[in-house]
Amino acid sequence: MTEDAKTPPGSLTGSLHELTETLKVIGIGLLAATVIQTSLFQPFTIPSSSMEPGLVTGDYVVVSKFAYGWSRASLPLNPPLPGGRLFGRQAERGDVVVFRRPSDPQQTWVKRVIGLPGDRVQVMGGTVFINGRPIRRTPLDIVQDHDAPDRQVLQVRETRPDGTPYLTYDGGSGLPGDDTGVYVVPEGQYFMMGDNRDNSLDSRWPADVGVGLLPAENIVGKAEVIVASWKPGAGLFKPWTWFNLQAGRFFKPVR
Repeated sequence: MTEDAKTPPGSLTGSLHELTETLKVIGIGLLAATVIQTSLFQPFTIPSSSMEPGLVTGDYVVVSKFAYGWSRASLPLNPPLPGGRLFGRQAERGDVVVFRRPSDPQQTWVKRVIGLPGDRVQVMGGTVFINGRPIRRTPLDIVQDHDAPDRQVLQVRETRPDGTPYLTYDGGSGLPGDDTGVYVVPEGQYFMMGDNRDNSLDSRWPADVGVGLLPAENIVGKAEVIVASWKPGAGLFKPWTWFNLQAGRFFKPVR
């Protein structure tokens, strides 16, 4: 080998330094992403139609983990840590929250907080009563179910205690869950319901069927904003579906 063909020592050292710096940047980036997802925000894809029309299948939602403090449910894989919440704060009536299903913590569901600790909740004729007072609801119009266009539903506006309105679906009268007994919500638990009232397994059903009463420590966080939404059938490992987006569902606040 001639002298001209040899690799200059300085060049090799420079390449190793550059590789080390690149790996360091990648490592810091991965660490930062892990910290953010573990403690601050986490993405969540809506898997079902139970929260229509506000949230539909395929919505990509950002969940705030610090809204109610942290519990083991907030961490990846739900590690076997002591119960309770660190810096815990009570959810507000009407919040949309992501949580681990009590009967199967590996499943992550999303519903709306209807009953707070100490509340008495009952559904009569499709109207939700809390402590004997009905949630204000205004029937609007007959529309097609977003995820099942062959199904017609009544769109109803309900109002949170702070005056913020949200929409629900009513599939008709006399359906399962339209009339219930009285549920008394214990301390440290919540009564949850889906906005697609006749297509939601929630606190109206026992834990092995729906949710039952939700322990506060099962909450992952509060759903804050819809970043984007993909049509059914799209997936990360199907590059040809990446642009199958649902129009009008970008950066929408979750109400």
